[in-house]
Amino acid sequence: MTDANAAPVTGHSPNALAAVEAEIARACKDAQRDRASVTLIAVSKTFDAAAITPVIEAGQRVFGENRVQEAKGKWPALTSVYPDIALHLIGPLQSNKAKEAVALFDAIHSVDRPSICQALAKEIESQNKHPQLFVQINTGEEPQKAGVAPGEADAFLASCRDTYGLTISGLMCIPPVDEPPAAHFALTAKIAARNGLKNLSMGMSADFATAIMLGATHVRVGSAIFGHR
Repeated sequence: MTDANAAPVTGHSPNALAAVEAEIARACKDAQRDRASVTLIAVSKTFDAAAITPVIEAGQRVFGENRVQEAKGKWPALTSVYPDIALHLIGPLQSNKAKEAVALFDAIHSVDRPSICQALAKEIESQNKHPQLFVQINTGEEPQKAGVAPGEADAFLASCRDTYGLTISGLMCIPPVDEPPAAHFALTAKIAARNGLKNLSMGMSADFATAIMLGATHVRVGSAIFGHR
């Protein structure tokens, strides 16, 4: 992030956060859901402490990062000042970063292949730390995107439990950018329901209200809070 970008983002983030909170409250009311049933994850990837701190000061406590190394570089100093922060890894995870990811993050949203399951299981046992785990579903079956194909989701979830001993708390999806998201959210919710999973990480700045209507328990909002990168 450049210095030119930092000033307006830092200045307007608290107001932007309030606007997002109000929209979440409206969406929950429309869906006849309790506001407390939806966790707002403020996606702070690529933003530095100067941009993040005002959002923390405005009351936000759950943040999302895409890369382990970036998060490792900026969050320990912030969490030493604000120890009640919860960090969520929402980007792809490489097996060789599992040790750092388990140590740093309270939740990992990108479980999507056996090598990750194996690495996470090893580190969870070794560190005796149990981050919340979400399996990423590639609802559009896009070759360039991470995630488990919908048709393979049930078997993968069973292997997470039976082969690797992982406790999966929910599913995550990122719909194709050129398709209406509702069908993808509904598909993710259907897979979760038949597998007894209660948590759904779905919905971003442009579509989180739709996601809440379709059952999202975690919405990942970046640009609507921090501005465009």
